[in-house]
Amino acid sequence: MSVDLSALVAEIAADMAAEADRGTVATYIPQLAKVDPSRFGIAVIEADGTVHAAGDADEPFSIQSISKVFTLTLALGKIGDTLWKRVGREPSGNPFNSIVQLEAEKGIPRNPFINAGALVVTDVLLAGHAPKVAIGEILRFVRHVCDDDDVFIDEAVARSETATGHRNVALANYMRAFGNLEHDPALTLGVYFHQCAIAMSCRQLAAAGRFLALDGRHPTVGGRVVSSERARRINALMLTCGHYDGSGDFAFKVGIPGKSGVGGGILAVVPGKASIAVWSPGLNRIGNSRLGTMALERLAKAAGWSVFGP
Repeated sequence: MSVDLSALVAEIAADMAAEADRGTVATYIPQLAKVDPSRFGIAVIEADGTVHAAGDADEPFSIQSISKVFTLTLALGKIGDTLWKRVGREPSGNPFNSIVQLEAEKGIPRNPFINAGALVVTDVLLAGHAPKVAIGEILRFVRHVCDDDDVFIDEAVARSETATGHRNVALANYMRAFGNLEHDPALTLGVYFHQCAIAMSCRQLAAAGRFLALDGRHPTVGGRVVSSERARRINALMLTCGHYDGSGDFAFKVGIPGKSGVGGGILAVVPGKASIAVWSPGLNRIGNSRLGTMALERLAKAAGWSVFGP
C-alpha cells in the first residue's frame, strides 16, 4: 500500500490536536500530573531513515514503562534465556501494578512489562553494580540505540516516583520474600524509579526503537544490538504484553508491537518498515495514552502496517 506518510502524519497530528476527549493525565505520580494534556507528538522513522514528525515531536517527556523494552534487552544480553526462570512471558490480564497474580504464582511475575516483572529485570541489571552504575548503564544504552547523547533522566520525576511508589515497594518486597529479588529491594527500586524517569522526545524514542524494526541491527552505528531471533521475540512480547490488560485490544485495533507508558508515550514497531513514537499525556481507563492509541490505529490502518496483513 502506497501512502504519503508526511501528509498522513501531519493530518493525524492536526486531528489529535483538535480532539476534545483527551483522557486523564496520570496523577498518582505528582510530577506527571503537571503535564499539559493538550500536548500531542508523533514521529515515524522508516527503515531507510526517512523521518516524518509532527506536533510536539521534539518535546521530551517521561517514557516511564517504555523503558522496560530497553532494560529487557540489556538483561537478555547479560543472562540470556536464564531470565525466563524468574519472569514469565504470558499476558497478565491484570493492571500493571497488580499484586494478585504474584501470590498465586509464587512470586514469579507473569511477564517483563508489568511492574513486578520489570523489577526482576532491573534486579538482574543491578548484579555486581552499585545502583548509580546500573542507572548509568541503562542511560548509556538508550543513548546508544537512538544515537543521541541528549537523552536524560528527569530527576524531579525520579524523586516524585520514589516518594509515592508505595505499590512498587510492596511488589519488590513481596518478590524478595519469595527469593525472586536478589538485592535489597530499596536498591532495585532506586534503579527502577530512575529508568522510568528517562525523558525522551518522540523523535528520539522512534530512533531508539529502530533496531527492533531492523531485525536487531543498529541503523546508524552499524553492527547488531541483538540477534534477529531476539529482536523478533522482544517484538512478540511487546505485541502480547506491551499494553497490560489492554494488550489484546491494542493488537486487535492496531496490530503492531507496542509498549506504552503512563507518561502518555507509546513506542511501536513495524518489523522491516518503521519505528513509531507517539505521545499524548491523557490516559484511557487502562492507563495507556488515549490519543496515542487512536493515532496508531489510524496510522497502521492507512499504511497497511498490521503484522496480521493489510
